[in-house]
Amino acid sequence: MRVEIWSDIACPWCYVGKARFEKALAAFPHRDQVEVVHRSFELDPGRAKGDTQPVITMLTKKYGMSEAQAQAGEDNLGAQAAAEGLDYRTRGRDHGNTFDLHRLLHFAKEQGRQDELIQVFYRANFAEERSLFTEGDERLVELAVEAGLLAADIRKILADPEAYADDVRADEREAAELGANGVPFFVLDRKYGVSGAQPSEAFAQALTQAWGERPSLKLVGGSDEAEACGPDGCAVPQH
Repeated sequence: MRVEIWSDIACPWCYVGKARFEKALAAFPHRDQVEVVHRSFELDPGRAKGDTQPVITMLTKKYGMSEAQAQAGEDNLGAQAAAEGLDYRTRGRDHGNTFDLHRLLHFAKEQGRQDELIQVFYRANFAEERSLFTEGDERLVELAVEAGLLAADIRKILADPEAYADDVRADEREAAELGANGVPFFVLDRKYGVSGAQPSEAFAQALTQAWGERPSLKLVGGSDEAEACGPDGCAVPQH
């Protein structure tokens, strides 16, 4: 079974939702047969690279709330994250463009390190004092190396603005086609969608339902005793 997760590194509910989903997946009897793929979704696609501002400032301008309201929302998110065992800085975080992060995540998928990289990015954005957005490309190189990728590969991608750009845009078009106007958005076997950072119990129910409705193979025609090869070798013709 395949689970696709549309998300953005700048999205706190994606950070929390990933932890809740993984808790459900860890308890799922068929977890070893579930492939998880992270897909791209920018919450702020119009923001220029290098245009960084404090999260509280961004929230007040984007949603028209007061600083007190914005800070209360961050405090609530911090409590929700803590309940999932996640570190979350409720003060002093920055907000910026995430397009390069998504490009690197597509490269990491090719290298089999996508989940490691997205987890490193989430931790850097939500838990660490250093900004993910103000230290330039070398900060991303450092984090990618931590996730098991090669620095030279990362520098090459960051130096080419079009590297994996089409992959990011394709993910975002597909999200729109699926009706996802917010993240996190989970799609199970292209049959079921789960929107938002639902409780782990909801993810567990979705996994069970999607698994139970997977098509089973029905054998047709011929004899069940026809010669074949298996784990113990090949049948030897007796006639």
